[in-house]
Amino acid sequence: MFKPRLRRGLNALYKHSSFSINMADTAIKTKEGQQKLRIKIRAYDHKVIDTATKTIIDTAERNNVKVVGPVPLPTAKNKFSVNRSTFVHKTSQEQYEMRTHKRLLDIISPSPKAIDALMNLNLPSGVDVEIKMV
Repeated sequence: MFKPRLRRGLNALYKHSSFSINMADTAIKTKEGQQKLRIKIRAYDHKVIDTATKTIIDTAERNNVKVVGPVPLPTAKNKFSVNRSTFVHKTSQEQYEMRTHKRLLDIISPSPKAIDALMNLNLPSGVDVEIKMV
């Protein structure tokens, strides 16, 4: 007999690391006067991106700043097909896939000291960090 699948929360989606997401933290509303840093992190390896997010969260918490996240964003998959042969065996192809993992962090009302600490952070290679003031 067919059983319907149960809908999973964000904690089930975020199974690759030791972080857990509290739904109360993601529903925080900022006031009109508050500033917020939005940090987007991208990498090809999920282990590297998890260590980078942990480093950013530890640095922010050391500076007494409220952190919301990490929120896992959908993984972008780029697929490529390349011919194995140039002449006779045209139908034989190699297939490759590149996955780009993404995470989102919000830092609410950061202090100048915390912003300076985040800008001077030493992260592993292969991690792309984009910081915006919202």
